[in-house]
Amino acid sequence: MSATGSLRSTVAANRRGERAGITSICSADPSVLEAAVARALEDGSLVCIEATCNQVNQFGGYTGKTPADFRASVVSIAASAGLPESRVALGGDHLGPWVWQDEPAASAMAKARDLVRDYVLAGFTKIHLDASMRCADDPGDPAAFLDEEIATARTAELCRVAEDAHATLPQGSPPPAYVIGTEVPTPGGERADREAPSVTRAEDVERTIALARGAFEREGLQAVWERVIAVVTQPGVEFGDDVVFDYEPERARELSAFIERAEGLVYEAHSTDYQTAATLTRMVEDHFAILKVGPWLTFAMREALFALECIEGELLADRDDVEPSRLREVLETTMVRHPEHWSSYYRGDEARLRLARAFSYSDRCRYYWPRPELREARARLVENLSERPIPLTLLAQFLPTGYEAVRAGAVAARPEELVRFKIAEVLDRYAAACGTG
Repeated sequence: MSATGSLRSTVAANRRGERAGITSICSADPSVLEAAVARALEDGSLVCIEATCNQVNQFGGYTGKTPADFRASVVSIAASAGLPESRVALGGDHLGPWVWQDEPAASAMAKARDLVRDYVLAGFTKIHLDASMRCADDPGDPAAFLDEEIATARTAELCRVAEDAHATLPQGSPPPAYVIGTEVPTPGGERADREAPSVTRAEDVERTIALARGAFEREGLQAVWERVIAVVTQPGVEFGDDVVFDYEPERARELSAFIERAEGLVYEAHSTDYQTAATLTRMVEDHFAILKVGPWLTFAMREALFALECIEGELLADRDDVEPSRLREVLETTMVRHPEHWSSYYRGDEARLRLARAFSYSDRCRYYWPRPELREARARLVENLSERPIPLTLLAQFLPTGYEAVRAGAVAARPEELVRFKIAEVLDRYAAACGTG
């Protein structure tokens, strides 16, 4: 079965009332991707990796990768681990004019069409079409939401581009599965305040589906509608610097009940990071079958790296002949010098900003790990901890669950393995909730 077929099969199982869900991994970090591939190998499941429009696009995005580049990197990691490509589902997240919304609609949509085309031609088969944002010359109040009929018409236009692109691929190439919805969280994370977000109303979802289906029909895409597998809605979950809003089933009861009447569809939930094991499981049971996770994975990676630096500090305390990594210091200095990825997300005095830069749930520091100075510091940390055994007593102090895994023989006491193990602990929660763990 193709990756797309597996996605649709999981959706169908969820609608039958089975505990069946999809963990959608929104990250380009190599350690995260390696941990995700290893988890799929271990449990025999599909791995779903998604790239976001501002992260990966025809101009490189903030990762410097085009869709073809991103696909090549994921496929390479999977191949190195021995995971068949048929068990790798690649998704495009928020594909639409988001990156170019400050431009007039004509130019923004022209770039959005190129974006969608490039994703499909590169072999991405889970396509989230998102035209919910205003462009510079859209009519009406600039502070108001874009008219939903305009948004759904643009969504159908982008779907037509995707279908035309797929038609040029070699015969037998799996066709895309689509995700729609106009009540869509902001790419890159929300700026959550102290109140839980409102749950999408069932009547709003019903209207969105009806408008989207009508727009597809006007584009001649009636037959494609059966490949629309999910609608993005807000189930009331979100996170900010130091707050997490947990899923409350009663608040989403009507929303959950409604989707059972919408043929072939489930919900896709964004910002599910930091939910408890119990709430993730309940979300899947309530048909929020596609769980997006991103910052939590790099948050876990950062936790492991900071812990390893603490171990490094203990080991090198009396060594003048070894240069320490100073990882956290380098991260802080780099973020202060280059604030563009966090300054509009974090608020407060300097003490609060310093804590947020390192420890925020929003994990804006994830944008900085690919920078040369951070790569160098991380490489030095790994080198320093690879030249001498890591004492189990220090593991017990700074990475206690990693210590237990090392004692059990499940993980070697090597820096990068311990980092991947910490990431895998998060993935394990999702696997259990989705019925694959």
